[in-house]
Amino acid sequence: MSNTATLPLRPRVEINPTPLGVSLLLIVLGALYLAQAVSARQAALYVVGALLGVALYHAAFGFTSSWRVFIADGRGAGLRAQMIMLAVGVALFFPALAAGTLFGAPVTGLVSPAGTSVIVGAFIFGVGMQLGGGCASGTLYTVGGGSTRMLVTLASFVVGSLIGTAHMPFWTSMPQLQPISLVKTLGWAPALLLNWAVFALIAFITVVIEKRRHGRLVPPELSTASSARWLRGPWPMVAGALALVLLNFATLALSGRPWGVTAAFALWGAKAASFIGIDVASWTYWSTKANAAALAAPVVRDVTSVMDIGIVLGAMAAAALAGRYAPKWRVPLRSLLAAVVGGLMLGYGARLAYGCNIGAYFSGILSGSLHGWLWLVAAFIGNVLGTRLRPLFGLEVERVVQQTGC
Repeated sequence: MSNTATLPLRPRVEINPTPLGVSLLLIVLGALYLAQAVSARQAALYVVGALLGVALYHAAFGFTSSWRVFIADGRGAGLRAQMIMLAVGVALFFPALAAGTLFGAPVTGLVSPAGTSVIVGAFIFGVGMQLGGGCASGTLYTVGGGSTRMLVTLASFVVGSLIGTAHMPFWTSMPQLQPISLVKTLGWAPALLLNWAVFALIAFITVVIEKRRHGRLVPPELSTASSARWLRGPWPMVAGALALVLLNFATLALSGRPWGVTAAFALWGAKAASFIGIDVASWTYWSTKANAAALAAPVVRDVTSVMDIGIVLGAMAAAALAGRYAPKWRVPLRSLLAAVVGGLMLGYGARLAYGCNIGAYFSGILSGSLHGWLWLVAAFIGNVLGTRLRPLFGLEVERVVQQTGC
């Protein structure tokens, strides 16, 4: 018998107790503070954000890697999960938006103009997704999960968002349609059937391409099912998709509008710029009534900011429960450069396109907004280019969706 056979095995780390305790403490204290300083509703939205972080992390639900794997290797499980998420979502959202109320409270969708700025912005955002290493929600949950590289992406995302607000008057002057809501234009039932048909078509196309490439549908690689899996992950991607759409619906009920992410990044950048003496309040973007009020108010009163912070802490708790919270501070230089460039593109593109993969794509389509579909097409084309550029920065183009990827 060899000597190594007699050595005791190192115990498997079940959880990371310190980050778990810190994240849960901050979630609880933050909710109590918001309930006292703002409202119980704001506290509830903060908790919803934390639950979104858990779902995003445990299902590895990054839009970026799902699109990259399909582009690079024809595997469409991630895209099909997104179509299921959207199909369930429109069934929940369209009747409520048509009625204008949900549980007795007024609700409205995220409906924006479709035109030049959306095409350009979504394309830039798509390239940035692949270079930065994540989308908007993916950036937040991977930061919470302990990715030090994604901290660089997030910081650059904020800077790019601020620059985008400075340039918005130019882009909004370019040709574009008035905001078009399919729910209002067609009625919620015809709009629902039309969307379902398109989701089914997209899913069918992914099946055809995957079978041509691999001869069959490639099953996802998942660990053995157990009761602990729902607490520690990984979740099936479809389970994550359903969790996200239900939590988005909860956001609609609590805040009166669907889930968004990147407006907070622009706000954080504007507040930081104001702090160092830049007069952003005089910019056209920040002089509108709503944006001026957000700039003047404390961050804790901004729904999107509160939810974004909740996502980071929820993902941190999920990573700690899975025993995977282990930040690595040494990142290759080319990878850091890609994070900076990608983050700037993400931020700038999101402002031009009236949102990101959440506000424009996920919540935009759930709102019945035509611009959400335009965003999807332009962003996917950008992802194709971004995937081709990744090797130049030493970034992997993987063939399967990785559990820790985004």
